[in-house]
Amino acid sequence: MNKTALIALVASTLTGCSMTLPIRGQMQNSDETFTGVATGYLDGGGDLKIVSNKGVTCQGNFVYVTDRQGRGIFTCDDKRTGPFEFVSTGRRGTGTGEMSNGDRLIFTFGN
Repeated sequence: MNKTALIALVASTLTGCSMTLPIRGQMQNSDETFTGVATGYLDGGGDLKIVSNKGVTCQGNFVYVTDRQGRGIFTCDDKRTGPFEFVSTGRRGTGTGEMSNGDRLIFTFGN
């Protein structure tokens, strides 16, 4: 294999690396729960999509700010939005967020 082909193969492999993990959580002081997935990429960024038991869909983006901690912002189709943060072991973790209406969310991710 020539050098150019090898570089192209390595680059395509690295840019395609990601890990998708399940998310489960709930709104504090509420019966609203949600499930979904978060996908983290090799570059330290990621995205998530969750759906609540009330039919609300939320999407967001995050970045790792240290090896184990990350922050992001989500937006829901019912107009709620807000920041969240999490701590990760790499394959699982916990997090919290603050909704624009004052509700607090608590979540776990991973297996």
